[in-house]
Amino acid sequence: MTRVRIGARVVADVTQPTPTCHDQPMGSEGADAASIDFAVACWREEGLWTVLTLPERSTSSADALVAALRQFPGEGGVFGLVGVSDEFFVAVRQMGDRTRALISDGTAILDWDLAEELADLVGLEQDEDDLEEFEPVGDLALFADFGLDATELSLLCGDADLYPDEQVRLIAKRVGFLPQLSAAMPAG
Repeated sequence: MTRVRIGARVVADVTQPTPTCHDQPMGSEGADAASIDFAVACWREEGLWTVLTLPERSTSSADALVAALRQFPGEGGVFGLVGVSDEFFVAVRQMGDRTRALISDGTAILDWDLAEELADLVGLEQDEDDLEEFEPVGDLALFADFGLDATELSLLCGDADLYPDEQVRLIAKRVGFLPQLSAAMPAG
């Protein structure tokens, strides 16, 4: 069990079973610890942003990620940002029982379990033939109420010259939590 504290207050108690190779669908890559570049939870409380690194086990599946995010407070929900193998990132917004998600590169659904599971979790139905490299899929309005609209987010995700950590840093700068993210996330 991992306890995450802010001061004396426990904000997360996360216990997850360890997945085995039998839990992985054939033909997809699991997001093991070596393939995760970063995993953070971000939320705003009383107008101040907090960003904490998520434990490795919270990225073992979409369900584990959502369960970890549900442990945190936040005005407007909590965001989970996970970068995978310098290829793509996922952004998940958990608000009570409602889960919204964005996958920065839609083709990741074909190759990575985490992306495929998130797409299934939020009911995203994409035809394999319609997926384009560097085209985001999911909820492009994920950050709209924090000042980053769908068009700007789509352009940012579609920029093939940016690595996922750079894209996430630009999102954080635009939304207003770049200093907190920089303190929690290793420089790429």
